[in-house]
Amino acid sequence: MYDLNIVIVNWKAKRDIESCLISLFRDLENSNLNFIVQVVDNSENRDGIKELISKKFPEVKYLDSGGNIGFGRAQNLGLISEEARFYLPLNPDIYFKKEGGAIKKLIDVLEQRSEVGMLAPRLLNSDGSVQYSCCRFPGLLDQIGRRMNWDEKNKKFKEKINYYLIKNFNHNKKVSVDWIMGSFMLVKNEVVREVGFFDDRFFMYFEDCDWCRRVWKGGWQVFYCPEVEIIHKHKRDSATEKPFLAIFKNSIARAHLKSWFKYFKKWGIKKDRFGI
Repeated sequence: MYDLNIVIVNWKAKRDIESCLISLFRDLENSNLNFIVQVVDNSENRDGIKELISKKFPEVKYLDSGGNIGFGRAQNLGLISEEARFYLPLNPDIYFKKEGGAIKKLIDVLEQRSEVGMLAPRLLNSDGSVQYSCCRFPGLLDQIGRRMNWDEKNKKFKEKINYYLIKNFNHNKKVSVDWIMGSFMLVKNEVVREVGFFDDRFFMYFEDCDWCRRVWKGGWQVFYCPEVEIIHKHKRDSATEKPFLAIFKNSIARAHLKSWFKYFKKWGIKKDRFGI
């Protein structure tokens, strides 16, 4: 069994994956962890990621998903294929700082705290500003309003969205939270044995929120660990068009809305609260 199984899904992300892997191996260099890194290829036009891995990262395991099968399902291909004490679904646009040791520090926290089943570091934008990467579980109107940009037009709704995004707490503080962004989710083996990996009925979006909810329901905490910082070059690909037009013109926006409906169909509109 490995200490750590890291899975990255490729979809039009060859350049990001190259940068991510360089920084990832640097971060793990002195960790003494027995780990495996896997790239699951969701690219439909074969963008050269297989050749890149073969040439520059032969230690990385390449998995061809056969097409764009969705984020959660592709992640599960890699996560299930190799057993480990800890699992780390990782976005291609994650970049580790040069000082290294970030992942080892986070694993140490998980080993020390039996009540914590999953955790994430503080994510930073490319300019060094704090990214709001942990949230309270959403309400139905939270998603409608964000999609329609109500928070830019209505003060009360902006306060509601700020509450959802947990902007009202000190992001230097270790704390349990409802859910963490799927860009970086470090989870224990015993947790996934109990609650499973991603629910692959979600093609893309809300699979991270759903997973965290299942972790809490299973009796573990989801934790935010700000003393470890990692850069996430986050893009909101589902929000590149005007709100109403996006439904018709942006396939990613449509995927976001479909997952939103599936999430509330699964969990209902009740807002469970577990973290802060």
